[in-house]
Amino acid sequence: MPPASLETGLIIRSQSGFFTVQTGSGRLTCSLRGRLKQGPRTGDLAAVGDRVQVDRQTDGSGTIEGIEERRKALVRLDPRPQGIYQQVLLANPDQAVFVFACANPEPHLRMLDRFLVICEKQTIPAVIVANKVDLVGEAQAEKIFGVYPPIGYPVIYTSTKTGLGIRELRQQLEGKISALAGPSGVGKSSLLNAIQPGLGLAVREVSDFVGKGRHTTTVRELFPLEGGGYVADMPGMRSLALWDTEAEELDGYFPEIAPLVTLCQFNNCSHKSEPGCAVQAAVETGQVSAQRYDSYLRLRAGEE
Repeated sequence: MPPASLETGLIIRSQSGFFTVQTGSGRLTCSLRGRLKQGPRTGDLAAVGDRVQVDRQTDGSGTIEGIEERRKALVRLDPRPQGIYQQVLLANPDQAVFVFACANPEPHLRMLDRFLVICEKQTIPAVIVANKVDLVGEAQAEKIFGVYPPIGYPVIYTSTKTGLGIRELRQQLEGKISALAGPSGVGKSSLLNAIQPGLGLAVREVSDFVGKGRHTTTVRELFPLEGGGYVADMPGMRSLALWDTEAEELDGYFPEIAPLVTLCQFNNCSHKSEPGCAVQAAVETGQVSAQRYDSYLRLRAGEE
């Protein structure tokens, strides 16, 4: 428990070393206490999504005195002269929501599979949104994304043109801190506007500001939802790293492959060409999707 003089809050915005913290009594613009910055740093000390203890100052600002242990995080690696630095895109998300279009642009499922592996490694629940269903029809949309629900990833089929899935997506977001990610052009802004009028515009304004140039100050922000919870746009998600992961670990991050590994004839099976491989047999029978298996092999080979 923090001392009585301190308030507990959630960092909902970071910019230029200052943090907006939502507390039970309102928002405070805070800076980090100097002692927290001492010593070598390999990553962001405080980030959007962190729970913190703040000391309210007489001028209405605040000082972050303590940061609660981070349970999980979406991290991007930033090579620097001193070594690799871990930029935290979002701390402690309750879920990651990946938006892909059924068409225009064509869905990049290998990118989706890489995102899902990152979530498995961080134990972050993942939800897939298949948007622009009106362009292909529901039957074709389910052909494209139907491989995912049987292996534990819910798929919400949406269309801002017809209203399909908007209510379901709104309910999925309510009461949670959600990381929203996906390639450009998939309709994230339109979806957010459909969920909550003006939300897509607010998110886009911040994303456009961040993307203006390499010298532009980085802004990260959680946007509140009327029904409770927050959503964070992840414009840098494309460069999320699958870091500190051995090839053999990937077995455990593909839910449909993990239970088959112990059935292989050889303990060190790479699941590529060995005889008696249970994974290859499952691909041949259709138990494991050929598309997912290809993603697995490419990630295992170090391809992004």
